[in-house]
Amino acid sequence: MASGAKNAGSSPAGDNSRVKVEGKRKKLKNMNIAVVGGHKCSKEIYEIAEEVGSLIAQQGWVLVCGGGSGVMEAACKGAKKQGGVTVGILPSSDGREANKYLDVKIPTGLGYARNILVVRAADAIIAIDGEYGTLSEIAFAFNEEKPIVGIDTWEVTGIKQVKNSQEAINYIKGKVKNAE
Repeated sequence: MASGAKNAGSSPAGDNSRVKVEGKRKKLKNMNIAVVGGHKCSKEIYEIAEEVGSLIAQQGWVLVCGGGSGVMEAACKGAKKQGGVTVGILPSSDGREANKYLDVKIPTGLGYARNILVVRAADAIIAIDGEYGTLSEIAFAFNEEKPIVGIDTWEVTGIKQVKNSQEAINYIKGKVKNAE
């Protein structure tokens, strides 16, 4: 290819946008959505997280999480079933806890301190269930002024509590510019 030539449909250098062509209409899909929740969860919560991951992928968004088991694994599993992209920002330096549904594994060696990286990498956060690690991600999201939607999670003023996965996606679409 000649210098300066581009493949049809490619993005300009430095633009990490993904373009999905539907008929003649193009949609930019450059959203990163963090799914935060516990590394242990009930079967019901696992199923909810899997559905959230599936819906994130259907939007063409990238799923970012802590990369471990439980809610994180379920969300990644759902995203992968829909051909989505998953990124795990891992607490260990060797990535041993990475779930099998991750496309990108980022070992940090930071333990729970990596939670700020999960939040900073995201345009919006979906909190599902969770314990104190999830609460720290919620707090970081408030500090970073990121939209937060919760499903069966901490009842903290400022979190938009919803009943199901589709409501979470709809809330994000309404809060984040360029979501569609």
